[in-house]
Amino acid sequence: MDFDLITHSIPLLIQGTGVTLEITAVAVFIGMCIGCLMGIMRICNWKILRIIANVYIDCIRGTPLLVQIFIVYFALPAIIGARIEKFPAAVIACSINSGAYVAEIFRAGIQSIDAGQMEAGRSLGLTWWQTMRFIVLPQAFKRVIPPLGNEFIAMLKDSSLVSVIGFEELTRTGQLIISRTYASLEIWTCVALIYLFMVLVVARFVAKLEKRFETK
Repeated sequence: MDFDLITHSIPLLIQGTGVTLEITAVAVFIGMCIGCLMGIMRICNWKILRIIANVYIDCIRGTPLLVQIFIVYFALPAIIGARIEKFPAAVIACSINSGAYVAEIFRAGIQSIDAGQMEAGRSLGLTWWQTMRFIVLPQAFKRVIPPLGNEFIAMLKDSSLVSVIGFEELTRTGQLIISRTYASLEIWTCVALIYLFMVLVVARFVAKLEKRFETK
């Protein structure tokens, strides 16, 4: 194994790691916003909102992220008549994908809260949406921390798929280095270890966050 090559490649791989973390954080944040809304829509009393949420969740969860990336980057520009840059395309595809899975996480979290909480809020004069916002969601959020952490980890790894459109995150950076050096063993080993390190750090952070909320 060529350790000199690894030493010279580490700065580029770290740069790619930063891009990977950036796209993952943005995608999961936007996905949480979408997922929270869709999760609420799926259990609300308005049938049309439930239908919209169900169609969105079923379509996104039923198709591969890779195909969704291709649709956003290659097919969507033909519809809107404008080219989409690689970073926005990657964020859009990953955010939409993450939102569908987060929606199910929030739905399960909300439904795990005792129905009496909603009844209590309504008896105090709050509307359905106010009760959901101020009473149910804060309690549900504590319960969905572990699955949200798992979603972040899954997206952290799945973000490597955006390399197919030439977006230079960690995996694509590794591919470019290998195309110049032909050092597949060294570079892919480094890439795998970096992903493993990030996943372990996130897992430890989520575990501490979960424990902190359990004590309150």
